[in-house]
Amino acid sequence: MSERKTGPVLIQLDEDEPVVSPAEAPPVPDDMDGPSGQAMQTMAALAARPPPRLARWFWRLLAALFTFGLSIWAWDFVTGLIERNQVLGYAALGLTGLFLVVCAAIGLREWAALARLSRLDRIHQAANEALASGDLSAARAVTARITALYAGRADLNWAHDRFARQSPEIMDAEGLLGFAEAEYLAPLDTAATREVEAAARQVATITALVPIALADVFTALTANLRMIRRIAEVYGGRGGTLGSWRLTRAVFTHLVATGAVAVGDDLIGSIAGGGVLSKVSRRFGEGLINGALTARVGVAAMEVCRPLPFSRGKRPSVTGLVQRALAGLFARRPSGAESK
Repeated sequence: MSERKTGPVLIQLDEDEPVVSPAEAPPVPDDMDGPSGQAMQTMAALAARPPPRLARWFWRLLAALFTFGLSIWAWDFVTGLIERNQVLGYAALGLTGLFLVVCAAIGLREWAALARLSRLDRIHQAANEALASGDLSAARAVTARITALYAGRADLNWAHDRFARQSPEIMDAEGLLGFAEAEYLAPLDTAATREVEAAARQVATITALVPIALADVFTALTANLRMIRRIAEVYGGRGGTLGSWRLTRAVFTHLVATGAVAVGDDLIGSIAGGGVLSKVSRRFGEGLINGALTARVGVAAMEVCRPLPFSRGKRPSVTGLVQRALAGLFARRPSGAESK
């Protein structure tokens, strides 16, 4: 029986092969990309991209041709029905007239919505000019327009009375506009931030829990459109379809131009704890980033819809909005913490 060797086994290496210690070994590559908020970035690109001029003319001509054909068909239908049966014919004529009246009312509503948004924009520009020049008379003209804008709102009656009593005592433009901002816009800012938090919560939850292709993009689009429309209504705008879409394009064009829709390390670090959440679950990480980008859109919408710029009032923090909106969804709230 041969004797069995129990000593160590030595393996000869080639002379040209380098010896690498564990400390010098390269790190293991991470194949899993971090959350990028793809749904919000896709939705922002779609909303901010202007349609080509040829496409605009195509849809305009198609709408005109369809309306022209529908009018001819309705005329032939009503006149032919009158020749066959006057009772039915005049009933169809009455229904057609009512339909045209409703269409005219919808058109007037859309026009009023656009006019209301233009009014807010003009007040905002006049306030910026008054702050830049320090002109007290211009500031008083701006506050008079704000008072007229919110004259019919019962939730601001107390602000009306307080501002009417104390505004004559203020003798500088910045102080007068700051006082108007504190009295009129502070409660409206609170209502607008609630809309932003609700939209961020909805987008984050759907993105994290619904693994359906394009469901997160559709949810982000509808939630942001509804959020922007409600923010405009909070500050005195109208909720028309054309006005809401115009406002949405203005908001997203501004965000895309300034790069605010892009996901940066500061956003991930401040909200997701340095990307730890994205390492645990990619879907939850995407939901968190999409919710944070929705909050950014909401803050931009507040700046666009506000009749006064943020001066005395503090601009809402995206991190604070997301932490309040997503408390209990992606992280456990600290013991004893109270929701603000």
